[in-house]
Amino acid sequence: MMRFPEVFRIDGDAGESGAFLIRIKGSAALRVIASNGGGWEHASVSLRTRTPTWAEMSAVKSLFWEPEDCVVQYHPPASLYVDYHQHCLHMWRPLDVWVPVPPTWMVGPQVEK
Repeated sequence: MMRFPEVFRIDGDAGESGAFLIRIKGSAALRVIASNGGGWEHASVSLRTRTPTWAEMSAVKSLFWEPEDCVVQYHPPASLYVDYHQHCLHMWRPLDVWVPVPPTWMVGPQVEK
């Protein structure tokens, strides 16, 4: 279930969709717009001069979702592209739908923790 970290909120009502400014150590300020409606949870993550890194997206994922929630970044057909900001990435989580994930052995060996 999506969370809204109030300490980072810059716009919107508490507990609802809104805008957030997140400072991660060693990173520029990430601008996040988060929402949950229409059957989806969603966060758009952007920087002014570059695209967010995997580590930055992972940090946002951990702030807005539980560790066991599966969120995805889509690469839709070219005919469905929407590109309002060249340095913005999106994470999505459909509600009431199980999102399949590939078996871990297809990704690589799992390291014991």
